[in-house]
Amino acid sequence: MPTNLPPDYFEAEQLYKEAQTPEEKVARLEEMISTIPKHKGTDHLRADWRRRLAKLKEAAQTRKKTGGQVSPYVIDKEGAGQVVVLGPANAGKSALVAALTNARPEVSAAPFSTWTPTPGMMLVDNVQIQLIDTPPLNADYIDPEMINLIRRADYLLLVLNLQTNPDQQLEQIIQILEGYRIIPDHRESLYDSKIGLAFKPLLVLANKCDDEDTVEVYELFCELMDHEWDCLPVSAETGRNLGMLKQRLFDELGIIRIYSKAPGKEPDRSAPFIMKEGNTVEEFARKIHKDFYDNLTFARVWGSSLFDGQMVQRDYVLQDEDVVELRI
Repeated sequence: MPTNLPPDYFEAEQLYKEAQTPEEKVARLEEMISTIPKHKGTDHLRADWRRRLAKLKEAAQTRKKTGGQVSPYVIDKEGAGQVVVLGPANAGKSALVAALTNARPEVSAAPFSTWTPTPGMMLVDNVQIQLIDTPPLNADYIDPEMINLIRRADYLLLVLNLQTNPDQQLEQIIQILEGYRIIPDHRESLYDSKIGLAFKPLLVLANKCDDEDTVEVYELFCELMDHEWDCLPVSAETGRNLGMLKQRLFDELGIIRIYSKAPGKEPDRSAPFIMKEGNTVEEFARKIHKDFYDNLTFARVWGSSLFDGQMVQRDYVLQDEDVVELRI
């Protein structure tokens, strides 16, 4: 049976062949697989590439465990999502990450004080979200592995220094990102061919909005940018809008918290299972244990969208803070 592969597939295949590191190959191969249409003619092809993808992921993990030379930019995802914090020098990225997480990156008034990425965990509504502080983006040189880190991220925070030509900073950083085929997702419609492009949700943080005078500067900045960019004024120094930023990331990542309940017992609400919006009872069962997934007959759910203990089937779409009792 013919596969009828689209031109996008062959472009993605070429990019995959040009990838250098196991981590980059994984990212490129995932993009390539996403271009293969799903029908019977492509079943074997997709299966072959998925097997190759699994081997590449295993090779990348083995390299890390055996102590081979691994880039500091290869950071395992932890928590409910990986958020990369990027921007120009002296924008206050490290101060923000320090204020929001348990990480302690070097915070200095001097530019270029951050040389390697620093991950930290941010707690929001009983959920951990990973933030990664990064070296300044500079048009002269960027480590290729930093580009791979940005492409792998679930979300990007672009930090600008509101007090020093933020419009120019924004233009320069976006130019750098788009030069590496990393595109803010609200600009996706501007591109006819999407092969090799990584469309990423991006929030602009106008940092150092420390007082009422800088609030006026922020308003002028938004007008100058014609309100094209999703932007939030923040201050690492005073804490302005940091709570709002936390909730914003929680909402943007599409996180739901699901609690497991054993028959006849109260649910454990201290450690929710982190799922994505749209996930079903079947996917929750898979997350708990393979036996539950294989042998699940039905579930009972307690939540705001149904009555307590209502019986549901495998395809029931879960809601935030549902309590689920699996039955096999």
